[in-house]
Amino acid sequence: MKQTNTPLPLRLYTHNIRYATTHPFPHESPWPTRLPRIVSSIIYTQHQHPSTLLCLQEVLHTQLLSILSLLPRSYSYIGHARDDGHEAGEYSPVIYDTAVWHLDQWRSKWLSQTPGRPSKGWDAACIRILTVGYFTHRESGRQVVVLNTHLDDQGTIARRESARMIVEEVRGILGEGEGGGEGEGRGVILAGDMNSPEGDDAYRVLTAPGSLLRDARADVPPEKRYGHQNTFSGFGNEGVVPQRIDFVFAAEEEGGREASWKITNYSVLENKFDDGIYSSDHRPVVVDLFLS
Repeated sequence: MKQTNTPLPLRLYTHNIRYATTHPFPHESPWPTRLPRIVSSIIYTQHQHPSTLLCLQEVLHTQLLSILSLLPRSYSYIGHARDDGHEAGEYSPVIYDTAVWHLDQWRSKWLSQTPGRPSKGWDAACIRILTVGYFTHRESGRQVVVLNTHLDDQGTIARRESARMIVEEVRGILGEGEGGGEGEGRGVILAGDMNSPEGDDAYRVLTAPGSLLRDARADVPPEKRYGHQNTFSGFGNEGVVPQRIDFVFAAEEEGGREASWKITNYSVLENKFDDGIYSSDHRPVVVDLFLS
């Protein structure tokens, strides 16, 4: 598939869908009730923009299968379950339409001192994983690399060190195209639940000078953003502090590389409507980008 410099509009949808727990919080509905609300959000968002890539977090294997069963048959996914590298534990999958995107390659990396195998890193409460997918847009021939992750909710050291690992991964991907190689002109995006508000060490690592990442929200003026500010709402229970911890980052190499992202829309959608049912304790984040 020959790569061109044709501009590419892209929509990135990221959502922590909340795993299918058997011990729900107050006001938390069971997964079969939440499922159609999750899928209808995905379908509506994708229908408005066919070149959509979906990054989900906290997805158990049964949830992944049930979501795919309600999407068009052309949809597929990449990602390993974090606990055993197969089907045990949560996924951070990237879901894509095979009619629109060609999957070139993908890999998983565990966010720990032993990234090649299922393992818990530093002070993390859980095993954490990074999913990396290389996709070629069939119509334009442009390549996009998407990284999807879910950082630890307990370990501050684990979040910081995981962020450093991700920054190195992004730098390596961008460096693959140096010298006019195969990666020239590709776009790189990081999405996920970082469990890290803006003041947290992990966020500062991800957005530090030299990280090559920028928070997509910062590119869109406040008056042009849509929806909520906070992406985590909980289930409306007392004592839960809403926060912005779900992000989309655009990555670009320093020095004015040929490929560059223009972010044209940033939205935080709703996770509860008039029926009072929460689809998740997180809200979907939708970002529209233009790869030139």
